[in-house]
Amino acid sequence: MKLKVCGMKYNTLEVAAERPDYLGFIFWRSSPRYFDGPMPELDAKINKVGVFVDAPIPEVIEKTRRFHLQAIQLHGNESPAYCKQVSNELDHAQIPARIIKVFPIRGKFNFDALKDYEKVCDYYLFDSKGKLPGGNGYAFDWRILKDYPSTKPYFLSGGIGLDAIASIESFFKRSESKYCYAIDLNSKFEEKPGLKDTKKLKEFKDALWKKNQ
Repeated sequence: MKLKVCGMKYNTLEVAAERPDYLGFIFWRSSPRYFDGPMPELDAKINKVGVFVDAPIPEVIEKTRRFHLQAIQLHGNESPAYCKQVSNELDHAQIPARIIKVFPIRGKFNFDALKDYEKVCDYYLFDSKGKLPGGNGYAFDWRILKDYPSTKPYFLSGGIGLDAIASIESFFKRSESKYCYAIDLNSKFEEKPGLKDTKKLKEFKDALWKKNQ
């Protein structure tokens, strides 16, 4: 199980010291966590993820190149054709970034929506549907993932905090967790948008990762 901390802005190096596998940088201007650089020097083992919301493709490619992103997280209404074009542009520019397509969930979810994305992205990310595209601070019902029809690895996101540790441990004992690749943290570990509470992050990581080593 991998760990992603999203919404980086103010104390990136302190968070990086906790050695998450992924750090997310939001490039949607309407977000209070909007990141405009400069990008600090990070350990090569930490993957930088750029989060975009229905952004023009040239902007996605430019920021991926400028900030040396290892992954692109598409958090809007991007179509399969959009994802395919991004993939083609990355290949043409010889940029080895992976594509994460986000699907927000509230209540029921029709997994048929995934079918056309199977060949045009590398990961899915399931988040709680709210007023904002991410960072809404509450979790969806993970039991929905019992109906997950794919073998594509996915990120689990949406309002995950210290109070979710027992739920996560229980989740990973059930069949619906089989393709869960990473846990994605954001608003529940903040002192304010973009400023992470590293003590809480360490407590979370120690509780789940060290216990299971």
